[in-house]
Amino acid sequence: MAEKHGSLSISSENIFPVIKKWLYSDQDIFYREMISNGSDAITKLKKLDMMGEYSLPDDYKPKIEVLVSPEKKTIEITDNGLGMTADEVEEYINQIAFSGATDFLSKYKDKANEDQIIGHFGLGFYSAFMVADEVHIDTLSYKDGATAVHWECDGGTEFSMNDGTKAGVGTTITLFLNEDCVAYANEYRAREVLEKYCSFMPIPIFLKKDGAPEEYEEINPEDKLDTDKVVEEIHREAKTEEKEKEDGTKETVEVSPAEDKLKIVKRPVALNDTNPLWAKTPKDCTDDEYKAFYRKVFNDYKEPLFWIHLNMDYPFNLKGILYFPKINTEYDSIEGTIKLYNNQVFIADNIKEVIPEFLMLLKGVIDCPDLPLNVSRSALQNDGFVKKISDYITKKVADKLSGMCKTEKEDYEKYWDDISPFIKYGCLKDEKFCDRINDYILFKDINDKYTTLPELLVKEEEKKAEEKDAEEGAPEVVDAENPDAPEDVDLDKEPEDKRKSVYYVTDRQQQGQYIQMFKDQGMNAVILDHNIDTSFISQLERRNENYKFLRIDADVTDSLTEEADEEELKGLGEKLSGTFKKALSNDSLKLEVKKLKDATVAAMIVKDESSRRFVDMMKMYNMGGMDPSMLGGGGDETLVLNANHELVKYILDNGEGEHTDLFAKQLYDLAEIANAPLAPARMMDFIKRSNEVMMLLAK
Repeated sequence: MAEKHGSLSISSENIFPVIKKWLYSDQDIFYREMISNGSDAITKLKKLDMMGEYSLPDDYKPKIEVLVSPEKKTIEITDNGLGMTADEVEEYINQIAFSGATDFLSKYKDKANEDQIIGHFGLGFYSAFMVADEVHIDTLSYKDGATAVHWECDGGTEFSMNDGTKAGVGTTITLFLNEDCVAYANEYRAREVLEKYCSFMPIPIFLKKDGAPEEYEEINPEDKLDTDKVVEEIHREAKTEEKEKEDGTKETVEVSPAEDKLKIVKRPVALNDTNPLWAKTPKDCTDDEYKAFYRKVFNDYKEPLFWIHLNMDYPFNLKGILYFPKINTEYDSIEGTIKLYNNQVFIADNIKEVIPEFLMLLKGVIDCPDLPLNVSRSALQNDGFVKKISDYITKKVADKLSGMCKTEKEDYEKYWDDISPFIKYGCLKDEKFCDRINDYILFKDINDKYTTLPELLVKEEEKKAEEKDAEEGAPEVVDAENPDAPEDVDLDKEPEDKRKSVYYVTDRQQQGQYIQMFKDQGMNAVILDHNIDTSFISQLERRNENYKFLRIDADVTDSLTEEADEEELKGLGEKLSGTFKKALSNDSLKLEVKKLKDATVAAMIVKDESSRRFVDMMKMYNMGGMDPSMLGGGGDETLVLNANHELVKYILDNGEGEHTDLFAKQLYDLAEIANAPLAPARMMDFIKRSNEVMMLLAK
């Protein structure tokens, strides 16, 4: 009968309910904790061998074996690590929260590298009681003369410990599952959980179902290993066929040679990759390996655009790979997954303290042994240190993007449409990231070419300089009667906005008329047609006082107009304003008259940038039904008429004509259509009026 010992060394008998229900967020995490303990035991034994304190057998192969038995409702987890003596079981198991890993590192702190030691808190073993009614430990220490130990506990504060029967050095933990958790003894469920948490652990892990029949494979005799269990020696005679030669005679030819094979019990295959790609140096990794790793980890068979390999040793240890995935359409989900590991042990997905929010749109893995995890290894401590890690990741992403823009511009442009949402979102969320990437943000222009903001502004400055030189070459206009008179100063005039204007397009089809006018005058504008762009350019303006963004229909620039007498245009505007207000029954209509260089354009709608952007923001936040003026911003638009167009001239000359109201309404709606779609009721009126205009032509 097993010898009874005293109570476990704990401060409260309620410690097990705490561990079972609240210490770990996910019940299946017990697999991770059990495997981690086995991995630590093997790592310690290998380090002792390296330090000359123990000699491993020549044929030693580190491994962890998981044996599941649905019939017995048990799980056995066996490692061939350093094992434990009775005293060590008393110290590390019976004293809850006494960490063997911490004790080992303390003892060998000057000799051992702690990178691969996983455990730290001494609580991992007790996660077994989340799923098991009873747990057994069978262990044999590596120490000379050690006696095997058997330990049992049924989840209470009583345990039993006596001499065991284990023959090999290492530890076997047997979990007798409770009725609610029998599913974890299912082979497929066990594989699913092990692949979730242990796919990249540093020690090979093998899974087997108890009682499963042996599987066989054939190998060449020269490929036989000492550990192979040979079932049968196979000799196959050469195969021959009789074939007819060109002269009609027949001959016997050998189709396949004779061969000898060995039928062996199929070699077990580890379910984990002990040397993941992120643990290698970037120069040792090929593009095909990066792509294969991406497919394996994320089950995504669309190739990533590119990736960033993180590899840092100081001031903290961090390795990882971040992938920029391809997004086919605006409607594709852009929610990514960043898997966080600690010493190749899976911790969680998308821990926001470590991964900047905008980078969670990416896919990738990050392994940081220095992460200050809490006791359940599912949350973080020490916000200051974690913030440094987060800042480093952000910096590396910015460095990669800016480097590509400088040295791989063609590829950078090719990827831009896919990665721009990531970058713009990052600029909105992280000022430091925005500072680093600001000059490497690409803008596609109306000529389908990519340019950075500094390049675009330089080009605009060069164009303005050319125009200024041309103006300075023209004869100076002076007051003939008083040539020395100073220029008139309009005291009521607002100070001139010195910021450089960057024009942009939100809809290439809808704003086609404006785009063509810009192209005709050698002007440029950028395409900003993503949902995020309104917020993005507003943020850029706040951070940069030297330029402003204006939609292409925000005003009529001097480059689009001819020189004209301002007083004359003012008079024409007053006359046409009365005509259009009457025809449209709109006394608040704003109207201006310009002489556009493009005589084919009769009318345009221009909208005040700040008012229109305000309305766009309201629509984005589902406030489109609210009157903009209620919130301090209106849809401030102006009808611009071209004094060089024949239809405008007709209205000027026939202010009280029979068809003037009809033409004025039609002209206004045409200008609106060139700017934005008409509301349904207005569109019906426009179609009806168009028919009337055509009937006039038919008469």
